[in-house]
Amino acid sequence: MKFLSMAVISAVAVIVATPALAQISITPREGVLRPDAPTQQIRDRQENMRRERNDPRLEEENRRRNRDRQPSAEQVARAAQAAITSANVSCRVTESKFLGKTDANKDLYEVACDGGVGYIVQASTPPETFNCLLLSAQADRVRAEGGEVAAGTTCTLAGNQNGMALLAGYATEAGVPCQIDAGTVAGATAEGNVVYEVGCPGADGYHIERTANGWKKTDCLMLMSSNLTCQFTTQEEQVSAFKPLLVGTAIDDCDAQRIHLLGQNDNGRFIEVKCASGDGFVARIKENAVEQVYPCALAIRIGGGCTMTEVATTEN
Repeated sequence: MKFLSMAVISAVAVIVATPALAQISITPREGVLRPDAPTQQIRDRQENMRRERNDPRLEEENRRRNRDRQPSAEQVARAAQAAITSANVSCRVTESKFLGKTDANKDLYEVACDGGVGYIVQASTPPETFNCLLLSAQADRVRAEGGEVAAGTTCTLAGNQNGMALLAGYATEAGVPCQIDAGTVAGATAEGNVVYEVGCPGADGYHIERTANGWKKTDCLMLMSSNLTCQFTTQEEQVSAFKPLLVGTAIDDCDAQRIHLLGQNDNGRFIEVKCASGDGFVARIKENAVEQVYPCALAIRIGGGCTMTEVATTEN
């Protein structure tokens, strides 16, 4: 037993004294500090990590990765509905599409609304919305001027390709007395209300505007008297609709060629009529009927007098 004990002791002594085994240690992975690393080495590593986090190149790369990350269809639907609702727009979203991020890193969506106009909405605080009909009209003007429409500035969802149907519905709500044959966005008011122009076949067209108190309509005859234009209404259409009013009046033999609104008050509208014969008159119209007729020579104080008929001046 003593012999065996001495042998074991001798073996253990040999192992402990072996130089190769005495130098064995665990080598840490690159960039990972050992627990027993000097304090300054740890501080240097922490400083390097801080600099990497604040590197503008890395920040830009992270932003790019976030921009390129595409959300799922379910995520887009939820986020788009939340954005349009936060914008206080009454819209039940039926279709939605993620358009990407703005330069300010804000999400941008296109939405189609059940039974109404669609929007491009920016999920900012507060959200910003852009009427699809207005965007379409702007794009048409850019193309007409030979420009190129930038991607993401018009609505492309199938549910937003129903502009004429929407305008026809708006015209009916506004009390336009025709089945419209054309329409577009004419602009917007200072209050932010969108103004639409609609054309009527063979008759005067209108500008219609949805205000806080309901729809407001203004016929193109009124607009054109203020040097505004209606692209879907011609002088021939206005005259064609006006001629039936002359039947049975003192000037029913006038072959009207042109008409012009001079003004209106509680007594009616005062419309200048230019006849093919060269004669001119001013007709006072109320409730869609001619109530009085004035020769241009006697109408010099009505809205400044006739503008389409030359009137001889009387020398005193």
